[in-house]
Amino acid sequence: MQRDFSQLEWSASVEEDCRRIVRLAVAEDFDRGYDWTTVALVPEGIAAAAEVVARQGGVIAGLEAARTALDEMEIEAQWLPAVRDGAAVDPGTVIATIRGSARDLLSSERTLLNLVGRLSGIATLTRRYVDAIAGTKAHIYDTRKTTPGWRRLEKYAVHCGGGRNHRTGLFDAILIKDNHLALGRQAGATPGSEQGYTPAAAVERARRFVQESLPAEGFLPAESAARMIVEVEVDSLDQLSEVLPQGPDIVLLDNMTPDKLRQAVAMRDAANSSAELEASGGVNLSTVRAIAESGVERISVGALTHSAMSLDVALDWKLEGTA
Repeated sequence: MQRDFSQLEWSASVEEDCRRIVRLAVAEDFDRGYDWTTVALVPEGIAAAAEVVARQGGVIAGLEAARTALDEMEIEAQWLPAVRDGAAVDPGTVIATIRGSARDLLSSERTLLNLVGRLSGIATLTRRYVDAIAGTKAHIYDTRKTTPGWRRLEKYAVHCGGGRNHRTGLFDAILIKDNHLALGRQAGATPGSEQGYTPAAAVERARRFVQESLPAEGFLPAESAARMIVEVEVDSLDQLSEVLPQGPDIVLLDNMTPDKLRQAVAMRDAANSSAELEASGGVNLSTVRAIAESGVERISVGALTHSAMSLDVALDWKLEGTA
């Protein structure tokens, strides 16, 4: 692999996003009030323990998020993971144990399960895609089709499932798509063109911007600007032929059949280009193997985050006397 986007492991930035989500979850559940059901039925001072159990088999993600949630909610509890994020588990597996105030644990239960279930569902679906292309040289990438506010967490879950992270946001790469090309006409980007930028002209302009304007105007140091990935979307082999001499890092091949993808790989190789090829569009578990066997290096799958079902996880409670 050549240069790649930043890959999201658990980090301070992911943790801070988690804390923001937990603060919103607390506001949704308590609305400046209390968990009246628990206050009414559970006396103060009762201690409890619970096992977090995977009702379904899958890949676990979000155990670090649960620990962060407890801290953000100022709950004094022992959080004892039995597996690590990224572990594959069978139905019925205990993935963590939690001990503390029964009132606190009951009030935080849904927030914890939502985090672990959602992230484990993404990791599980990602692993299915990764397994489906095993033995090829392709890698599965996510997209920005994420839940607002959850992006870093969801991309972390993709990482736990064995997938790779595409750009985190608009700030960390240049990705020239069809709408950028069309709107270039308003800026007079390509003289004589009625369609705006050609992909080749857009790559040339973007590369010049990265190498010259970003450091010159003080937005980024020259070294950082030089590392910025330039990717361009094309929807035909003719466009691919035009952009390769401009030296993009990645060319996104939009909605091409496996046969067209094989032709694109052959064209790139014949041009002795270092650009990597990314297939996008029409990717699902039924089609991903054929796409990978075309020889592309990257396959981006929006479904990893926008269509993943939460993994069924639950708390099995065990009373332990008084605190």
